[in-house]
Amino acid sequence: MSAAADAAGGKQSRRMSLIEAVVNVAVGFGLAVLAQILVFPLFGIHATLSENLAIGCLFTLISIARSFMLRRMFEAIRVRSAMTIAAGR
Repeated sequence: MSAAADAAGGKQSRRMSLIEAVVNVAVGFGLAVLAQILVFPLFGIHATLSENLAIGCLFTLISIARSFMLRRMFEAIRVRSAMTIAAGR
């Protein structure tokens, strides 16, 4: 399949998948830090901007790890299911 066909409705290129993932993480990080700045004081938690950024980084790393593990788990389920179907034919 050509790049033009992929862009017209086929699968996403690896480059665009990477760009999407990076933008998704960056937007999530920004929203998390903004939410912390707005919500923490409501619970009596007062953090500096650098502390909020550090907390945001930690939660972002945890989120990336969680997403990766779930993706691999579902891929393993998909492969196992495909093997079961193939063996039954």
